[in-house]
Amino acid sequence: MAYVINDDCISCGSCEGECPVEAISMGDEHYVIDADLCTDCGTCVDACPVEAIHAE
Repeated sequence: MAYVINDDCISCGSCEGECPVEAISMGDEHYVIDADLCTDCGTCVDACPVEAIHAE
């Protein structure tokens, strides 16, 4: 089960730098998580200041 970033994302980039497998990148409107790379570690959830990341 991968994590996803919802529309509450403010594109601050806090999550991208914390991802140990580099599964997070900037999408068209906000950051996105590549489900194929995500290891479900949850580090990004703790890094997000607006709680825009949740389990899929």
